[in-house]
Amino acid sequence: MYPGHFSSAEASISTTHLENGFIVPASLVNSEKAVHELLQQTPIHGTDDHLIEFSEALRTVAKALRRAAEGKAFAQAEAAEWRRKYEIEKSRNQLLEHKGKSSGGHNGDSHCGCTESLGNGYATDGQVDRCCGKEGICCEEVLFDGEAGPRNHNKMMRKASFKLSWRCKGEKNDQHKHDIVSFEKGDITTASRSSKQICLKWESPPQTVLILTKPNSTTVQVLCADMVRWLREQKNLNIYVEPRVKKELLSNSCFFKFVETWDDDREFSDLHTKVDLVVTLGGDGTVLWAASMFKGPVPPIVPFSLGSLGFMTPFYSERHKECLDSVMKGPISITLRHRLQCHVIQDKAKHEYEAEEPILVLNEVTIDCGISSYLTNLECYCDSSFVTRVQGDGLILSTTSGSTAYSLAAGGSMVHPQVPGILFTPICPHSLSFRPLIFPEHVTIRIQVPFNSRSPAWASFDGKDRKQLAAGDVLVCSMAPCPVPTACLEDSTGDFLHSIQDGLHWNQRKTQSSDGPRDL
Repeated sequence: MYPGHFSSAEASISTTHLENGFIVPASLVNSEKAVHELLQQTPIHGTDDHLIEFSEALRTVAKALRRAAEGKAFAQAEAAEWRRKYEIEKSRNQLLEHKGKSSGGHNGDSHCGCTESLGNGYATDGQVDRCCGKEGICCEEVLFDGEAGPRNHNKMMRKASFKLSWRCKGEKNDQHKHDIVSFEKGDITTASRSSKQICLKWESPPQTVLILTKPNSTTVQVLCADMVRWLREQKNLNIYVEPRVKKELLSNSCFFKFVETWDDDREFSDLHTKVDLVVTLGGDGTVLWAASMFKGPVPPIVPFSLGSLGFMTPFYSERHKECLDSVMKGPISITLRHRLQCHVIQDKAKHEYEAEEPILVLNEVTIDCGISSYLTNLECYCDSSFVTRVQGDGLILSTTSGSTAYSLAAGGSMVHPQVPGILFTPICPHSLSFRPLIFPEHVTIRIQVPFNSRSPAWASFDGKDRKQLAAGDVLVCSMAPCPVPTACLEDSTGDFLHSIQDGLHWNQRKTQSSDGPRDL
């Protein structure tokens, strides 16, 4: 045996060190390669049994190190999930305490007093659907924060109050059973789900509107000025716009001095306490931008179509006055669009949970290889169960609202946006049997870059905010507690079908001629 062979093997296995009590390998692949090189370059005779034993022991050590690293990543992901649940429960308890203090001086409350929201993915973790059903679905809490005071109807109130309820076609009232599964006399039956739509009814008129526009469009600028003028003169509403839009309006006329905006991040983060309604003028990208502005509860969004396809923008700009008048009078059908809540946990972190704000996405989070020419190597877990190893161009974790975006282009299914679920769609997998999946909304998906990956991965959130995922880093995704409510032109199902038929020409072909041969 040559002296140089021992030095290379020792160098390859000496790259491990202790971090936070876990063994973290710097390069597990190099140690195994060193063993193979050692076995190939050194003649093995009958007296070299110790070398074979040494190589087997080294392989065993490498496997143990890999298991320890995976265990650390799993512990970090689990700690992040428990921390998220703790924060949600803490905020919920503070909200209940605030409501308990503020409800002492109010009588004649028409609500049933429930603190839960819709359930089925709309409520926060730990909530149980205990609504009494006397006043529909008392889930204005879904879209209100703790300071909004949804039951305070005095003149000092800055936000409008509303209530969500089921709307059933063919029935005079809007009541509907909350139970999906019932147990009677030992039999399991499912309740009727016919034509359920979610309806929003204003209990106090909206006072403040936020208008968001697509940049660099003369048509949008003209429409925005006309809409702001009409909302002020005819509806006497307070108008908020972006700083860029306010400059554009003031450059055209000094009439728009009443328009308000924000000057710093603090005012920006407090918008949800002031805004009753959001109007978007653009395409789906403008709706994504509007949703990203609100980290917690999101006001109802009225999206006008001024983009390309417009899967989430059913309203036409030519009739914006009639549409806005109808929305503000109510009631209106809405679609509650789910969001994903994502955490990036780095392997080099000194703590099990880094104090970073979660990233919320309305369409999808994409993990790809970036500029690297190597296959993306990702280990995927659902809760505590191993799902698969992705080897290909990448992976898409999508909401059902994002099922008509990147996931569709990668071969995923189109899903109704009100179906609660997480789409699991591979991007060009190097496998003939890797088909897309749809997980239920209550699971937590964990994506880890293994230590033997040849290159890092990159994660992007709704097409922006790219983050590098090095070996050992973990991306944790779960359903966010606060959905994005978007107003419907017709209803949730009708708008969805029209969007795929008009935007994608779904299943459109010439009708077969009737004058051909027939079966006798």
